[in-house]
Amino acid sequence: MLKGTRIVEIEALGPAPFAGMLLADLGADVIVVHRKQAPMPGLPERSLLDRGKRSIALDLRDAGDVAVLMHLIATADGLIEGFRPGVMERLGLGPDACLAVSPKLVYGRMTGWGQHGPLARTAGHDMNYTGVSGALWYASLPGEPPMAPPTLTGDIGGGALYLVIGMLAGIMSARAGGQGTVVDAAIVDGSAHMMNLLMVLGQSGGLVAERGQSLLDGPHWGRVYRTADDGFISVQCIEPKFYTLFLDRLGLAADPHFAKQFDRDLWPELGSRLAAIFAAKPRDEWTSLFEGSDACVSPVLNPWEAAQHPHMAARGSWLAVDGVLQAAAAPRFSGWAQKRPAKGPARDEHGAEIRAELADPGISR
Repeated sequence: MLKGTRIVEIEALGPAPFAGMLLADLGADVIVVHRKQAPMPGLPERSLLDRGKRSIALDLRDAGDVAVLMHLIATADGLIEGFRPGVMERLGLGPDACLAVSPKLVYGRMTGWGQHGPLARTAGHDMNYTGVSGALWYASLPGEPPMAPPTLTGDIGGGALYLVIGMLAGIMSARAGGQGTVVDAAIVDGSAHMMNLLMVLGQSGGLVAERGQSLLDGPHWGRVYRTADDGFISVQCIEPKFYTLFLDRLGLAADPHFAKQFDRDLWPELGSRLAAIFAAKPRDEWTSLFEGSDACVSPVLNPWEAAQHPHMAARGSWLAVDGVLQAAAAPRFSGWAQKRPAKGPARDEHGAEIRAELADPGISR
């Protein structure tokens, strides 16, 4: 889908390389500018987030290497960087310098706090950003500290995906005759924006500030329960017709308390009763009981179990590349075969190739 689009990615951690991976999955020529030394802390020598990318190793403090980078940027549609505000400017690689060599460049900036504001230059991580944005508030049951799945709400949902959307929108505008732009993708902004799907419930009384009293964060029919084998089963039968099926399978259809699905006063008591019920049998037994029904009950699987689940296996959603389990590219497109991810490149694996392309403009894209 993105054949003919070139993105230059400056090596960083977290959501920036994830955004580059997603663009590479979609067919863009993503060239990651790796540091010449060993991988950044926490990264393997060959990161799966670099799959489908090409690698060139450059020292951004070396004038000769910076000249190579600027030449490369001149051939690109977009650039991705994930440093704190001011770092790229101190290196002489800020938006003004890069847009001077490529006026239609889309300069993507991935940060937690954004390029301006009181916290812009302070450190932070996923839970800090989503805590301030409001996205972490409803992440656990009442009485328990909020805890969202690691990286998904902030780094990926509010960060990388919004950067990719911004990059693609900017590239479309530039190709339509517009100028380049700077994309300020802040995790606090993106994760706050994601909350609008939940905030709409507040327009009809389905969302309140008190945890455990809203339509999606307190009901007994919208929780995860522990099973006898210390597994987990998820229940979220929101619509009455699905809730009725849920009660039927559990033999609770005649219970007058369970019949009052939306009585908030009963939610804690009914949640406790369901917890005791689900704790009596192992996860797979509950999975079999609800299998094939519209009761909206499913097991909670770890990634390795998920890869073996019949539905995920049928779709090829998980796969192993050189023994590394990873998720396949998404979304999918009609008429386009799903591409198997390539192994992440070694540091500077394509350095000579890219330098040769820059020396011959006829093969630069």
